[in-house]
Amino acid sequence: MEKVITKQSIDSPIVVGLDIGTTKICVIVGRRNEYGKIEVLGLGKAESLGVSRGVVTNLLTTAKSIIAAVKEASAQSNVNIKVVSVGIAGQHIKSLQHRGILTRKDLSTEICKKDIDRLIDDMYKLAMNPNEEIIHVLPQEFTVDNEPGVKDPIGMAGVRLEANFHIITGQVGAIKNILKCVNNADLETQDLILEPLASAESVLSDEEKEAGVVLVDVGGGTTDVAIFHEGIIRHTAVIPFGGNIITEDIKEGCGVMKNQAELLKVKFGSALADENRDNEIVCVPSLRDKAPKEISIKNLANIIEARMEEIIEHVYYEIKSSNYENKLIGGIVITGGGAQLKHITQLVEFITGLDCRVGYPTEHLAKNEALPKNVYEDLKSPMYATGIGLLMKGIQKNESELEKASTIAKPVQETTKQPKAKGLFAAILEGSKKFIKDDISDTDFLK
Repeated sequence: MEKVITKQSIDSPIVVGLDIGTTKICVIVGRRNEYGKIEVLGLGKAESLGVSRGVVTNLLTTAKSIIAAVKEASAQSNVNIKVVSVGIAGQHIKSLQHRGILTRKDLSTEICKKDIDRLIDDMYKLAMNPNEEIIHVLPQEFTVDNEPGVKDPIGMAGVRLEANFHIITGQVGAIKNILKCVNNADLETQDLILEPLASAESVLSDEEKEAGVVLVDVGGGTTDVAIFHEGIIRHTAVIPFGGNIITEDIKEGCGVMKNQAELLKVKFGSALADENRDNEIVCVPSLRDKAPKEISIKNLANIIEARMEEIIEHVYYEIKSSNYENKLIGGIVITGGGAQLKHITQLVEFITGLDCRVGYPTEHLAKNEALPKNVYEDLKSPMYATGIGLLMKGIQKNESELEKASTIAKPVQETTKQPKAKGLFAAILEGSKKFIKDDISDTDFLK
């Protein structure tokens, strides 16, 4: 059956998100459907062998993994993948606050998006350390002619436009390594996006961002934190611990192989030791002719709980240092592969005293009947929150560029066309007497 191309499908082009994680490399192909939901067309994943704690350490093996994931996603979606939106994380990520000021010359017009873009462009020109580069410039509150607390100044009249910015930076070397890997895989980078921002896009609602919420993305190599309040990002941080360090702890503590430790964590792991019985035992095969090793489930949970407590304490430190601890009505939303650990929400609530829920990236997804059922079920997992978020960010960027291009392409007579008659007050403000001459006759004044 031939696929019917609607106006909506033309306006929403196909976009690809590439999540280069520590444990997996994930490629998601999709677009926005006519109902505004994200329709995933294909999913490709491969084991990540050249990434450590969110940073590329081996260009060759990482590029090979990207190629494998792209090949799978391309075959499933029947799309030739060339351009991708790529995620970035790692301990090298830093954030800072800065204030920008713009004095407008054209006083006859209202503040428009171009003015805000000029302010943002100025922030990208900030002098950074030689080994640092700006990744994102995120505007927070605006001030128009000394009137503070303006969320959206577009359409306002004003001379002096000021704004507080949340600026995210990363190491030049780490950024270049990601771009090189993408290029080596014969791909082009559309945009480089901070991973916690992408995850927040897929699992947080606008109401939660407005109320105040902490996003905690527990990945394989890092735990990403993003704090929102009044719909604005207030704080970001990357903690250099994740699920892999828990696996290493299990390997050392139980004396098993790494792959066995990972299976123990996934199948029997729990973040609360007291929720497990003392007499629960699991047998693990040993090497050669040795007898199987018996491991207590409670002992396994003790190992996991100790490390998870450390990670959550780091998260809690970031919450307290942001000065928004008492303004988080939405509590904590935990996502990523680590969010699948049993009793994780209870441990987070116990340590932080804040409400906690697991964030699933399903709210924005539309079911695609063409996708295999197991693929759609996989996409519901928190471990794909970043990949789906990268896809959503890429779609938003493409749509804004299309909108900008269509505005520029409009005929001049359409954009400059004025109504025949203006109000008398508007005419006086413009200092023009044309209104009186054209629309009011001399006899009208004599009456």
